[in-house]
Amino acid sequence: MSADHLRTARTASAASLAAPAPDTPAPHTAAAAESAELAWVTRAGAVESRHIGSAVLLGPDGTVLESLGAPQRPIFPRSTLKPFQAIASLRSGALISQEAVALACGSHNGSRRHQEVAAGVLAEEKLDESHLRCPAAYPSRERDLVDHIAAGREKTPLAFNCSGKHAAFLAATRTQGWRLATYTEARHPMQQAVMAVLEEYCEETPGVIGTDGCGAPAPSMSLTGLARGFSKIASATSRRDAEVHAFTVSQAMLDYPWAVHGRGEVNTVVMEELGLLAKLGAEGVLVIGAPDGTTVAVKTLDGSQRANNLVALSLLAAHDVIDVDSLGAVLKKIIRPITGGVDDAQVGSIRLSHTVLERL
Repeated sequence: MSADHLRTARTASAASLAAPAPDTPAPHTAAAAESAELAWVTRAGAVESRHIGSAVLLGPDGTVLESLGAPQRPIFPRSTLKPFQAIASLRSGALISQEAVALACGSHNGSRRHQEVAAGVLAEEKLDESHLRCPAAYPSRERDLVDHIAAGREKTPLAFNCSGKHAAFLAATRTQGWRLATYTEARHPMQQAVMAVLEEYCEETPGVIGTDGCGAPAPSMSLTGLARGFSKIASATSRRDAEVHAFTVSQAMLDYPWAVHGRGEVNTVVMEELGLLAKLGAEGVLVIGAPDGTTVAVKTLDGSQRANNLVALSLLAAHDVIDVDSLGAVLKKIIRPITGGVDDAQVGSIRLSHTVLERL
């Protein structure tokens, strides 16, 4: 590439990322300068890495209790939208079990049981895994992978972490008589139903719409909007005015937390141990909601989940949503220590930044 072409490319790239005009919705997530330090990774007492991003904590009435960074800026919530997508599937006529509802909300690890539930939804509709428009995958945990291969099985879309969501989409699409082959396209009635749920619950219109890793539409919205919508789902089991489908989704996640993530996995442990709804999303997104509607959402700019649960659960504990003793017990199970050597001795830690500690 010539020097002139290189300068042109750099100029075009800079222009594409420049701040939009005041009357234009910002299409990009927050820049580092707008964000807050959320957590540090230390080694030998020295800070080795810093996770920066945004976090927002909403009270039961939607009031912003804590705001770090720029939660008003858009993000791609990714798989944290699955509970909303499940509501859309139920509204559109998906007749599935509570286990299958939980699986539709989940980013599961592809265990045999996860695959069986997804396959069962398809079988009820006289469909099979060939109708799934998500990629084929192997189970993500080693012991499940060994069993899968020992059984002579290849990659399958049933093991992909979004297979439950896609199976629910297909169940609803079958009920409505919509075209099966295009159910992941943004213009398909199934995906339009999802957008309607997001606007209703999050009280904002999704912005840029990309394509998720599973092939379904990936709309963007603010971190605050995500928390607002998730709060309505998390509190659905304790509100008389809650939509029946939100109640179904919330109760299913709490009754079958293994289906949402996997036995021993982070989201599952948080739901089992603390009774909170927890849902992670790719590229460093996490949202956790309490039965009273208090909800925290976190986005880490580097796309890592490493510090998100520490930040989110600490903010909830600071507002008496969970007690400190319960928090400590859960963090020991879900925060991987910084270790070194053949004996896996702990040589560092993941800590809250001073910015977060000041809010506690």
